[in-house]
Amino acid sequence: MDRPRLAILIPAFREEATIGKVVAAARDHADVIVVDDASPDATGEKAAEAGAIVIRNETNLGYDGTLNRAFEEAMKRGYTHAITMDADGEHDPALVAKFKELLTGEGVALVLGVRPRKQRLAEVVMGLYVRLRFGAGDILCGMKGYDLKLAAENGGFDHTNSIGTELAINSLRRGARFRQVPVSGTRRQDAPRFDRRLRANLRILVALGNIMRDDAKNLFGRSRRHAMES
Repeated sequence: MDRPRLAILIPAFREEATIGKVVAAARDHADVIVVDDASPDATGEKAAEAGAIVIRNETNLGYDGTLNRAFEEAMKRGYTHAITMDADGEHDPALVAKFKELLTGEGVALVLGVRPRKQRLAEVVMGLYVRLRFGAGDILCGMKGYDLKLAAENGGFDHTNSIGTELAINSLRRGARFRQVPVSGTRRQDAPRFDRRLRANLRILVALGNIMRDDAKNLFGRSRRHAMES
């Protein structure tokens, strides 16, 4: 039986100040793949200097598009498991060890990070629904761990611009075994790179609407099948 191979996937846009330190610390635990989202600064160069495998988007693809490329690269290179984390230092790289143990040591298919606080009102709203529906405490945390069989079953990481939630949500719908890990780190002082506050809130609400719509469709489909079988 082949040994599990783990990759740490980091989407990055204009993070030259932090990416080198994040990559260097993460590489203590696993290989690191950084996808540079067409940054106008030295993000990609700093990541490569720190030892990451660096893929560069020719045009800006945004958060989900950038992670799509990261998952594609990891699967192409034969990795069996992946951990996503942010480039800005908000996720402590030392936590990779716990995620790795759960994924490759205990065989947990999905590991979800849980931050100490939500950053936006829309996150609170979405978090409440997802907690009630699936039992997951912080579906929007960017630090997650996956058995890459989940990505294969899903046909990739994201198809709906879900702010990094589609693969996790669909895996939960399919009954994937999951664990949750408290996530800490250094809170960034400036604005997030991938989304400004108003746009981020709107995108979160759209993602929540898509989740609720799909849940309603699934419920209606099960009810219809049950009625036809009765």
